[in-house]
Amino acid sequence: MENKYIALTFDDGPNTVTTPQVLEMLKKHNVTGSFFLVGDNINEESARTARECFEYGCEICNHSRTHSAMPQQTSEEIKAEIEYTNNKIKQITGGVAPKFFRPPYIALCDSMYDDIPLTFICGNGAEDWLDEISAEERSKRIIKQAQNGMIILLHDMEGNFRTVQALDTIIPELKRQGYTFVTVSDLFAKCNVTPRKRVIYSNVLTD
Repeated sequence: MENKYIALTFDDGPNTVTTPQVLEMLKKHNVTGSFFLVGDNINEESARTARECFEYGCEICNHSRTHSAMPQQTSEEIKAEIEYTNNKIKQITGGVAPKFFRPPYIALCDSMYDDIPLTFICGNGAEDWLDEISAEERSKRIIKQAQNGMIILLHDMEGNFRTVQALDTIIPELKRQGYTFVTVSDLFAKCNVTPRKRVIYSNVLTD
């Protein structure tokens, strides 16, 4: 059977409540994921949590400093947002710079590709930032969308316990379907895809 690869990604951390719960769920099922950090959420305590994710084998990526819509920002503001969070991430990882960036709100303009020297990532999600979407609905949506090469977009924002619950269904079911969970870097590598400029990826095999 052909190998099938998929990447779990989590936005809007780190924090000391939900990020550790997500990490424990990944450990429970023996899989890794990628965390897209907001720079202003990184403090001494949350950085420790993010470091635990990295040391476990997860990838740490950039989700801006302030989570502002970047098309409304100047080129200088955009570059400052990215540089700030890159530097914070390198402190967490012992110098490993992030390769990937997810725009806040997936808000894009052409000039962002010039200002941000990282590969742009989107993903397929389940509106899991909305309280009214149950854990069951979140898992159902993700499982239904699953494809080889896909990037799953979820959130580890503080208090998002329904996504933690959903992972307990998503991971074993997709494993049963033959998927291997990998980081975003490994997804490109396993699928033999070289990231291209001026592209935002939800599936590395089709975008």
